[in-house]
Amino acid sequence: MAEVVIVGAGVMGSSIALQLARRRAGGIVVLDTHGVGQGMSGRSSALVRMHYAFRPEVELAVASLALFESWPDLVGAPSVLRRTGLIRFVRPGEVDRLRANVAMQRACGATVELVAGPDLVTLLPGWRCAGDELAAYEPMGAYGDGARVASDLLARARTLGASYRPGVAVTGLRRAGARVVGVETAEGPVAADVVVVAAGPWTPALLAGAGLEVPITGELHAIALVEDPQAPAGPRPACIDAVTRTYHRPDGPGSTLVGAFSGRPWSDPEHFPQHPPMEELATMVAAAARRLPALAGGGIAHGYTGIYDLTPDGRALLGPVPDAPGLFLAAGFSGTGFKLAPAIGVVLAELILDGRAATVDIDAFRPDRFQRGEPIRPAFDYEDGLS
Repeated sequence: MAEVVIVGAGVMGSSIALQLARRRAGGIVVLDTHGVGQGMSGRSSALVRMHYAFRPEVELAVASLALFESWPDLVGAPSVLRRTGLIRFVRPGEVDRLRANVAMQRACGATVELVAGPDLVTLLPGWRCAGDELAAYEPMGAYGDGARVASDLLARARTLGASYRPGVAVTGLRRAGARVVGVETAEGPVAADVVVVAAGPWTPALLAGAGLEVPITGELHAIALVEDPQAPAGPRPACIDAVTRTYHRPDGPGSTLVGAFSGRPWSDPEHFPQHPPMEELATMVAAAARRLPALAGGGIAHGYTGIYDLTPDGRALLGPVPDAPGLFLAAGFSGTGFKLAPAIGVVLAELILDGRAATVDIDAFRPDRFQRGEPIRPAFDYEDGLS
């Protein structure tokens, strides 16, 4: 009998497995239909940023950054971060919110500063910035590789005793009365004292089979890779831009990854278009080029897609499910999962083993908050849905 079964071998499931294994939690089994990091983690843009409007998310991001920076000690593998810095633009009417959020982020230990006017031009040569525009700059901003991060985390968890069973489809939850006591798989049942579902957009269907509803919907997003051999050499920050509703980051020499804030509803994570239409990619890149004109001169090499697991307030469902003792969720990250994953492993292990998360208080993320009429609503949230 496994003491803990984790459904999902992406960055979340792998991180939780590692932190439980470090705590010598006992039998830990990770199950995944696909290979490690081969679900949505491998399709992530993999940005690392501290800019959030909700204090616990900032605290999780700061804690995650510390773990990313100690990667060789944490997992025994080379660093996964490529530091670029990150710039965050908001809409003109939200500058006061930006100031308030940056002050809060600094109080949480994030390295971030406000940059305006001539300083923006100096920081971002060749970019289009209004003379009165204000932005937040994180010199520690970076990006990584979702599949590699998941693989590193799970490899280290396995050296500490966790088991991994790839290619095993979890078909349902096993229940004894209300309590969850394991999972059903295509290869037979697996009993457990605790089941952690960290299955991203696969979560709603899995729980629905056990009569449980979670407010998670899928949204299909496109990514474009733009190649420009003439792009200026040297470091260039990643960017999240509410004015153009796009984001972009370097993706190696002469290449830029471009994404957009919005996608389209998509409910089936097993079947979705792998390659977005060129017209969609061109529209997205043209929007991003309003901020970074050099993108207009590049060629779109290719594109790919991924599915966000969205919640109504755009924030994760973390913790025990009250109607199903023994079941914990780490899902619904709404596109922010990669950058928080290392710390999510820590706080979920604390919650499972100690009954409370001490590193960061995650009570506000409890899965039943919508039933209780308590969605997360930060005081200085942005209207772009990416805070």
